[in-house]
Amino acid sequence: MVVAAPPACALRNVAKHCIIRSTFLVAWGSHVPTILRSGSYRFFFYAGDGVEPAHVHVERDDSIAKFWLDPVRLHSSGGFTRIEIARLTGLVNEHRTDLLEAWNACFND
Repeated sequence: MVVAAPPACALRNVAKHCIIRSTFLVAWGSHVPTILRSGSYRFFFYAGDGVEPAHVHVERDDSIAKFWLDPVRLHSSGGFTRIEIARLTGLVNEHRTDLLEAWNACFND
């Protein structure tokens, strides 16, 4: 099941809240907001990610990957199989527009 990101206006409110509380989120290891969930995969940004080009982090259990969004390509991964990386690449491509919209709402407002 894929849960799409909330509307941009809601993302802006969440994003501003995250950025304001970024020190707390990082310092205390709290979960950052989930932008997209597909099955057991969680797609998210860290509060301090805005200093880099647009990208998204994906995690499942102890596995994590980072994908650049423009163009979509894998930056790094740990713990995912090649099959999962291919699946994740497809999901990032499929939801690229929504992920970029969420990125812009979070870091470019």
